[in-house]
Amino acid sequence: MGNNTARKQTKIKNKLLIFLLPAVIVTILVLVLISGYLSRKSLSEMATAQLSASITNQADNIESWLNENLQNFSTVKLLIEKTQPTAGEMQEIIDANYGFNKYCRDGVYLATGGGTIYQAAESSKKISHPTEQPWFKQGMTRVNMAYGTAYTDANGASIISASGLVDDGSGQLKVIAADLSLDQISIIVNSGVKMDDAAAFLVDISDNTILAHQDPARVSSKLTTSDTDPMMAKVAEQLAARKWDNLTAAGYVIAFKEITETDWVLVSYVPESTIMSDVVKLTYTLAIAGVIAIVLIVLIINFLVSRVIAPLGGITKNIADMTEGDFTIAVEHKTNDEIGLMSSKVSEFVESMRKMLSSINNESKKLKEQSDNSDRVSKDMFEASRAQSDAMQNLNNTVDQLAAAVGEIANNASTLAMVVSDTRDNSNQANISMKETVEISKKGRSDMEQVSAAMQGIKEGNDELVKSINEVGKASEEITKIVEVIGEIADETNLLSLNASIEAARAGEAGRGFAVVASEIAKLAQNSAASADNIATLIGEVHTAIKTVVSQAEISAESIDRNTMLINTAVETFDQIYQNIEKSNELIDLMIQDVEKVDDVATNVAAISEEQAASADEILVTSHRMVEQANNITQSSQEVADNSHELASTSDTLTAYVQQFKI
Repeated sequence: MGNNTARKQTKIKNKLLIFLLPAVIVTILVLVLISGYLSRKSLSEMATAQLSASITNQADNIESWLNENLQNFSTVKLLIEKTQPTAGEMQEIIDANYGFNKYCRDGVYLATGGGTIYQAAESSKKISHPTEQPWFKQGMTRVNMAYGTAYTDANGASIISASGLVDDGSGQLKVIAADLSLDQISIIVNSGVKMDDAAAFLVDISDNTILAHQDPARVSSKLTTSDTDPMMAKVAEQLAARKWDNLTAAGYVIAFKEITETDWVLVSYVPESTIMSDVVKLTYTLAIAGVIAIVLIVLIINFLVSRVIAPLGGITKNIADMTEGDFTIAVEHKTNDEIGLMSSKVSEFVESMRKMLSSINNESKKLKEQSDNSDRVSKDMFEASRAQSDAMQNLNNTVDQLAAAVGEIANNASTLAMVVSDTRDNSNQANISMKETVEISKKGRSDMEQVSAAMQGIKEGNDELVKSINEVGKASEEITKIVEVIGEIADETNLLSLNASIEAARAGEAGRGFAVVASEIAKLAQNSAASADNIATLIGEVHTAIKTVVSQAEISAESIDRNTMLINTAVETFDQIYQNIEKSNELIDLMIQDVEKVDDVATNVAAISEEQAASADEILVTSHRMVEQANNITQSSQEVADNSHELASTSDTLTAYVQQFKI
């Protein structure tokens, strides 16, 4: 118990918080990380999708713009082919269409295989050796007008030309063409970007010429895999492999889109940091939300745990009070959960222990009272047995005196017989011996009176002895009843100790000390029962001895009565002898006859005296036995007193143990 007290105690609430909070924090962090990862992935996909949508929109715009211009140019071509104009009409048609398309500054122009050039009068385009120009060569291969590769014209401008064969009905090779400035294409490309920090450029993959770029210095330059810009080099590598899938490289998210009916590829790109800025903001937001969630969850868990385990504090205090022996506590059980069930069972245990302790306390009080009564009775029995022992010793002494008196009577009777014989033989000397005979008769009469008195004393002593023996028998019966009560108390105590052991076993660790007390009570009850059995056995032997003594005393009483009658007869005879001796002077002749009678009487007296002596010896032996039995009774009474005292001490100890508990 000392070790448990010395051990540092921790609260269940703290343990739960120690286990729950790390789990909650880790869970929230994992959720934040997963959310951040999914958000990053989602935003990246959204940005990529937005970039793809943007580049698709840009490509559509470029295609629309190119098609719009191409239709414009094709309209002029169709007009020429429908009208089949003359040279003059051809010039008029070209002049008429000058300025119609704002993106085509020089208007539509035409050249023949012979080197004749038709262009607007207001056009500033310089054309020399037209058949050697890229637009003428490309146009010769196409019936319908289409865009060719980029090149630099004679004016130094980077342009692309839409060219194609035109059939004006003359049968002469003619190529019609119109120019679009790459600067204008760059404007259209860059103006179509819909994402912040995003940019785009247009590449002709037939020769990797950059047609449009936000950096004017790169327009008309070649895109190579050895470009100093890692992103441009990666784009060149993708274009060379003809892969149009989106990719992330050199810190950029890059998308590709082919321009329909051209060899052009639109490349749009946006810095990855721009996309990740939203992810970072979202991550910060999630982190802040996670911290707030952790704080709120900690507060909620702390509140809920405090509410849920609050009843355990009361139960713990109640159990601590029970371990200190206080069963006056009242256990509250307000909830219907496991804690409420625990409180209910603890309350039932307290009530059960309270009843059991109260019962044990009452029984211990009864046991103490009965042990005190047994102690008093055993003391009284001890005093009575001592008194009986003393009385038996006195009786023994009286019997010794009786035996001596009877022996003396026997001697006197023998002497009387001898005297009578001498008298009968010496009748002639009767007168001389008369006086002596008178003295002897007086002495015999006196002795016979003493014998009569002694026999009366023996009878009274024997009556007292029988009375004392009967009292001993009654006392032994009372002792037997007390022993039976002690046995019943021991059995009940043993049963109570067994019940206490069972309840202590049910109580577990808290009832271990009480189990030890119950075990000691059981041992004491068993010892008391064994002592009670021994006492009962001894008392049975005392009953047997008492019956024997009473039987012998009754026989002695009858013998004493007979001896008393004989002694009375002897006294009367001595009276007659005395009277006859007084008349002996006158009746000397009759003395012989009387002496013969006296001789017979003396012989009978001698025989009776011998029998009385034998009876006195038997009485003496019986008296010795009664003294020994009285001593045994005294010793047994002392043992009963000691056992009663020990039982009283044990009852006090049991009461002290029970009083340690508060009920």
